[in-house]
Amino acid sequence: MRLSAVAAISHGRVFRRLGLGPESRIHLLRNLLTGLVRHERIEASWARVDEMRGYAEKLIDYGKLGDTNERAMRMADFWLTEKDLIPKLFKVLAPRYQGQNGGYTRMVQIPNRSEQDRAKMAVIEYKGNCLPPLPLPHRDSNVTLLNQLLQGLRRDLSQDKKASIHSSHTAKTPRM
Repeated sequence: MRLSAVAAISHGRVFRRLGLGPESRIHLLRNLLTGLVRHERIEASWARVDEMRGYAEKLIDYGKLGDTNERAMRMADFWLTEKDLIPKLFKVLAPRYQGQNGGYTRMVQIPNRSEQDRAKMAVIEYKGNCLPPLPLPHRDSNVTLLNQLLQGLRRDLSQDKKASIHSSHTAKTPRM
């Protein structure tokens, strides 16, 4: 794919549009945040999860201000579409992260969607939840170029060492 100058220059675009208009984008993010607060782990496309992550972290920051703070209550009321989750935000999630500044969520890439569009998928969760831990993806680090080069270097060095030991050993033995 060839990048054009139009695609490379953002000109004030600081967030993903997610293929939606501005109002629909906000509704989508509100629904995703509501699901995350309710279930503490959700699965969505990578772009949506990545875009929502900052809002989820900011919502916890507002929750840490307490339910007596007017701005925190307004933000919780705006972002959570199910109003029965507001007490959960202030009484369960916010105390969990009271001594922590940021890093409340974890994103893990999962296999692409198999049907339709093969979209890159991810799971986002609040850290410290009661759900079983996600299996972290195991990377086969032996296939990277750097590791292949390092393995070759180690192999060459061990062969050189064996050759030098063998040659020094044969030079020291007296001949009869």
